[in-house]
Amino acid sequence: MKKTTRFRKLLESDTLEFMCEAHNGLSAKIVEEAGFPGIWGSGLSISSQFGVRDSNEASWTQVLEVLEFMSDVTTVPILLDGDTGYGNFNNMRRLVRKLEQRKVAAVCIEDKLFPKTNSFVRGTAQPLADMEEFCGKIKAGKDAQGDDEFSIIARVEAFIAGWGLKEALRRAEAYHKAGADGILIHSALGVADEVLAFKKEWGGRSPVLIVPTKYYSTPTGVFRDYGFSVLIWANQILRSAIRAMQKTAGILKSEETLTAVEDKIAPVKEVFRLQGMDELETAERLYLPRQGENTAVVILAAARGKDLGVLTENKPKAMVEIAGQPLLAHIADAYNAAGLKDITVVRGYKKDTVNLPNLAFADNDAYADTGELYSLKAALDTIREPRDLIIAYGDVLVRKYILQILLESAAPFTIIADTNWQEGVNRNRFADYVECSEALSRRTFNSVVTLKRVSTPADILECGRIHGEWVGALRVTADKFAVLRSTLDGILCEPKNRNAEMGYLMNALVRRGEAVRVLYTTGGWLDIDSVEDILLAGSFA
Repeated sequence: MKKTTRFRKLLESDTLEFMCEAHNGLSAKIVEEAGFPGIWGSGLSISSQFGVRDSNEASWTQVLEVLEFMSDVTTVPILLDGDTGYGNFNNMRRLVRKLEQRKVAAVCIEDKLFPKTNSFVRGTAQPLADMEEFCGKIKAGKDAQGDDEFSIIARVEAFIAGWGLKEALRRAEAYHKAGADGILIHSALGVADEVLAFKKEWGGRSPVLIVPTKYYSTPTGVFRDYGFSVLIWANQILRSAIRAMQKTAGILKSEETLTAVEDKIAPVKEVFRLQGMDELETAERLYLPRQGENTAVVILAAARGKDLGVLTENKPKAMVEIAGQPLLAHIADAYNAAGLKDITVVRGYKKDTVNLPNLAFADNDAYADTGELYSLKAALDTIREPRDLIIAYGDVLVRKYILQILLESAAPFTIIADTNWQEGVNRNRFADYVECSEALSRRTFNSVVTLKRVSTPADILECGRIHGEWVGALRVTADKFAVLRSTLDGILCEPKNRNAEMGYLMNALVRRGEAVRVLYTTGGWLDIDSVEDILLAGSFA
């Protein structure tokens, strides 16, 4: 059912209906959840949440923006407190069209002058609008509406201005004839005498709405007996929020601790619920790429990194600072940026210093006389399987696109090799050079390149057989997790392999008949082996 139709049903109901004020999307949702069949978009409350006076200091477009949020998060109809229509008949026409676009069901306009003043502020000193001019405003609004069931409520301020019952009835009759769908009769008295007298004289010529802010002690049954159509609680949500915020702010200032308020305020999860976070998570699963969601990352960072000298006397290489934060933090950030959040770091040397947040840890306490594969086994023992897996070095910085290329591969085993390998030949270091099924060429863009061999300290590749340098990350799909584990166990069951490195594992996979796909790249990564590398890493990071 359209919101305009639902509002009409409230307006024309045989029983007294209730609407409650809201002033933003959150309060509107709370009001709907409380069970109210309609929402009063209070001018006082909306202006107050902006921190300005209820004197048209907030522009009508600002009010419209708030209403859009309120309408978007609710299914019940909204009746806007539209002040005087924000101008003359022409402003009224535009207002109606804009409200309809935002699925606001109705607007209430009051017969005072623009800019208006709140009815409870020197009410008797406020002049009323010319009756004929106001009737023209109603007619213009009705002519402008595209939905026949959009409603315009005329708010009669004669009692507020001190004019009495006769003038209130005269104006109400004129507005009714001009096309108003209902009359809101307003009073600032502490008793309901004025509105009851009006309703007794008015009878059932059209629906009558009331706002008992001042005469709140009148029993609701009285309004039912008189046959009013709609009763509006016009500002109580705002006022209760103000009192709660003042109290909480005062406690926080005086106590200087959250423990004094935390069990008295809504939990953060309630905020998330009202915001609809569950729906967003469902939508993300439906529409966002799920790249990396089921992928675990193992970062091998147990070694000290002796080549860095005094920099690693009290912490491992992975915790050496680069551009103001540890190397490991830069590595984790790159993986996070690629959507990889499940990261396990294998610690060893000075393991207590490896304590970054949002990471899981596995320990290789035998780091001093074991190699990378021993650390890998420690990590695999902590990982729920089967999982897609990326195994990476804890001293290699990579660009996000390198990881994205790795994740996009459909191959069971995938590595990335840098074709610019010659740059590191004379750096007096061992490198994980690779020999592949074919070198990088135009043909390799349309063919699958596989690994033949990785250089190891015991089996170093000759320059003529090198096609690239492994960038230090191996991806394994979930269906090969068991193969990875069994191959690893087979290697480590022999005492001589206690110091075996990752290259040994990849060569073992190839010997086993597994196809390890190689994707070529040029640059985009940095291996940290020396103080010179640390200086380069600052610019890289």
